[in-house]
This record gives sequence, structure tokens and C-alpha cells, in this order.
Amino acid sequence: MTRLKSHAQLLLALAVVLLLPLCMQSGSLASEVLIYALAVVGCNLLLGFTGLLSFGQGIFFGLGSYAVGLLLTRTGLPMPLALLAAMVVGALAATLVGWFAIRQRGTYFVMLTLAFAQMFYFLAYSLPDLTGGDNGLLDVPRPPLSVAGMELLALDSPWRFYAFVAACFLGVFWLLLRVTNSVFGRTLLAIRDNEARATAVGYNVRLFKLAAFAISGAVTALAGAFLAMMTGIAPLSSIEYHSSEMILVMTVIGGTGNLFASVLGAAFYVLFADWLSTLWPRWLMLLGFLLIAVSLFMQKGLWGLGERIWLALRRRPGGTESAAEEKSA
Repeated sequence: MTRLKSHAQLLLALAVVLLLPLCMQSGSLASEVLIYALAVVGCNLLLGFTGLLSFGQGIFFGLGSYAVGLLLTRTGLPMPLALLAAMVVGALAATLVGWFAIRQRGTYFVMLTLAFAQMFYFLAYSLPDLTGGDNGLLDVPRPPLSVAGMELLALDSPWRFYAFVAACFLGVFWLLLRVTNSVFGRTLLAIRDNEARATAVGYNVRLFKLAAFAISGAVTALAGAFLAMMTGIAPLSSIEYHSSEMILVMTVIGGTGNLFASVLGAAFYVLFADWLSTLWPRWLMLLGFLLIAVSLFMQKGLWGLGERIWLALRRRPGGTESAAEEKSA
């Protein structure tokens, strides 16, 4: 059953990737959906599977943008290696933040991640020679995908870049499905549900949390690197507190504890924000009302709402299925 669910999630993610070009005219907006879906998947690994509410995701997102921007503008490193290096930077930063943060729980854990987010923001702001300061890193290139000097795919158009991001997204999504369905992922769920019992059984809880932080940081940094390549700039705003807040909001809207729910949350937020911003400059107020509604009536997010609708549709014809389920029970 677990494998069936994981394959279903992968097929749903593939369907989203294939449907976006058919339903949207802007390749950049479609790429943005998948980029933020990557960041939200990384956040969901911490929040939904490990139970860690981190306000430090913007750190890894911003560092990924800066890392790929610096490597592509100041070195001759090939683009795939620059992306890989950005992931390593994100993983190392997440390990550092996590090493301090996981020593506390609850409110103190949240405050530590928030403090680190502010620290990295002011560090980026105060190093203009490295990060560009308030202006950000400008003219981040989008080199073609090449291996051993042979060009495989030019990324000079929005839809070609979307194809590259989509392939990477599906690969990362599949790997994280494998992680969450493994013994490691089940252990993270045990830590989320009852940390004291997981410790009593003999699991090194801190080590598992630290590993979850590192994986989350690497995936989130990859998302930040893609955004810098898409926009041609690694802005200071990518590492500020608002980025962490936005990624968390997408995670909550989609639903925690399910990787495809992250895709739903990112797609809803990005497309909803793009539509509302053309109607009303103060669209964030409407987003606040939406979050209130999610907190009160949809605590499992859009994924939970979809599950409830699906079950209601299956049980509607005379209640035959519910009666069959009661007999089998």
C-alpha cells in the first residue's frame, strides 16, 4: 500500500509537470511553480515528517541563489557542477543551523531558527563585495546544459529552462519519495509522533534530525539556485525572513506529511498571488484571510480537502462502500 501511494504521488507530480505547459502561457511562471514546489518539499521534510517548524528555510534558499550566482559569474565552473555546489552549500549551512537549533524544542527551537535567519540576512547585507548588498548579484547567466564540452540543451528560452527544471524536479521528488518511504523516513515519523519513545527505543534522535536538516537544506538551496538562474539575479530578498515565511505558508496551504501536497501548496500560492496581484495591490490581506480559513477549516491543507471530497464522492451512491467497509471491519 505504501509503494502504491508513493507511485501515485510520483504520477501526480508527473501530471502536474505535463499539464503546466498546456494550461499556461508563461514558461517563467510555470518554472516558478516547480521551483517553489522544490523549496516546499524540502520544508515539508522538516515540518511534516520530522515535526520541526523551522523559520530558517530562507537561509538555504538565499545561499543557493548566491552560491550559483557567484560560481557562474566569477568562475568557469560548468552549470551542473555549480548547481551541485549550491546544494552542498545549502546542506552545510543547514547542518550548522540544525546542530544548534535541535538542542532546543518548541518555542526555543523556532526562535533559534528565526535568529539564524536574521543573522544570515544581515551578513548578506553587510558584504556587498560578495553578495551585492541591497542590489543583489546581477547578471546571473543561464548557460546551456553540457557534458564534457558537448551541449545537450540550450536554456535560452523560458520553456527550455522549464523542461530542465521539470526534469530535475521529478528526479528530486522521486528521491525524496524513496527517502520518506525508507526506514529513515519512518524513523522521522516516529520522532515526530513521539520523540521520547523514539529515544527510548534507541534511536539517535539528534542525528536523524540533523540528517533531515541537511537534506532539506540541499533541496531548498537547489530551488534558490534555479530561481537565480531564471531571473538573472540573486536578490537580497531571497535570504530574508519573508522567504522563510512564504515557504512555510505554501507548506501549510498544501498540507504537511505528504510530498505531493507541497506541489499543491506551491502551485496554489504562486498562481493565486500572480492572479491577485493584477487585481489588487494589497492581495496579501486576502492571503491572510485564506490562512485563517485553512487554520480553522482545512487543517490538513488542500491535500486533506481533496481526500475528503474523494471519500465523499466514493460513498455517495447509497452508502454502499461505507456499508461494505463496516462489514469487513
